[in-house]
Amino acid sequence: MTDLRSHRIAALAEGISTAHMDGLLVTGSANVRYLTGFSGSSALLFVTAREAVLITDFRYQTQAAEEVGDLARIVIEPQSLWTGLWQNLAQLNYVEVAGFESAHLVHRDFQRLLESGSRCQWRPTLDLVEVLRERKDEDEVARIRAAVAAAERALELTMSSVGAGMSELAIAGVLESALRQAGSDGFPFPSIVASGPNAALPHARPTPRLLAKGDFLLLDFGARVGGYCSDITRTFIVGRASSEQREVYEVVRLANERATRAVRPGMTGRDADGVARGYIEDRGFGDLFGHSLGHGIGLEVHEAPRLAKTAEGTLVEGAVVTVEPGIYRPGWGGVRIEDDVHLCADGTQVLTRFPRELIEIG
Repeated sequence: MTDLRSHRIAALAEGISTAHMDGLLVTGSANVRYLTGFSGSSALLFVTAREAVLITDFRYQTQAAEEVGDLARIVIEPQSLWTGLWQNLAQLNYVEVAGFESAHLVHRDFQRLLESGSRCQWRPTLDLVEVLRERKDEDEVARIRAAVAAAERALELTMSSVGAGMSELAIAGVLESALRQAGSDGFPFPSIVASGPNAALPHARPTPRLLAKGDFLLLDFGARVGGYCSDITRTFIVGRASSEQREVYEVVRLANERATRAVRPGMTGRDADGVARGYIEDRGFGDLFGHSLGHGIGLEVHEAPRLAKTAEGTLVEGAVVTVEPGIYRPGWGGVRIEDDVHLCADGTQVLTRFPRELIEIG
């Protein structure tokens, strides 16, 4: 793992040089972890072509040593992390132009750069680390696989006890307990449990609503293993499905199937989105598919690349993305089927294995 991180820092150093800078201040927590392995919540990382300096506080003294090792020079700052940054920058005489992550720096800290860091010329940067994170290495894919397996095991445990009369909140409790039992070290995002008409809300929150016969039950959730996320959605029917429910479900299932087969490295995110969107539009449901087809997953549950109507970027080999078409009819319900897909050199590999066929429960 140390060698992989060394390669990541070297690749970032090359990007810094290409951008005509001497160093980069990394403040995004996922980016810090990607580069160094440090998973604490308080750190500043400064990277140059010569070295990397990780500044954290006493709470993480042991953790930083264990997770980072000798990959970076670790500074335990007893006061403010920013005080530690200024002191260490003063020792890096060759740093004149430095970048900062504009997407991860709040205005208050930007003011610190202007007021206390005036020795350097500071430049905003965007996605220097995120671009590297799009292409997952073998270790990252293995962790995402483990997160997928944990999520699917949790789904199996949950569905064995779900039926009419349970509330959405109760189901969410069962699901999140099952995720822990299955080995998830946290929740990448609040689990979505939506039944009946609530399933028409793509980002519904669990409510006290009780499941009833004939309801859709949509579950969108993920696991996190070794810092890496999975993101899965399955939609069920409580009792017997109506012909209309079956029709809508089948359109979404086939849109998912077509997109997971078609998506590949070198394709634009817009074209990938268009595979599923075109199929749904041809079946007359285009107005009811209002969100994008998918997004990258990794250390964060939403990261680059994007699979959307406006995404012109090219999908890179090694990326892991979600494919999640859906149809949502207000007041009636909705269907979404989401899989996690690895874009390999020789095609695609669907990491999720939980059945996509319509399942009737309780």
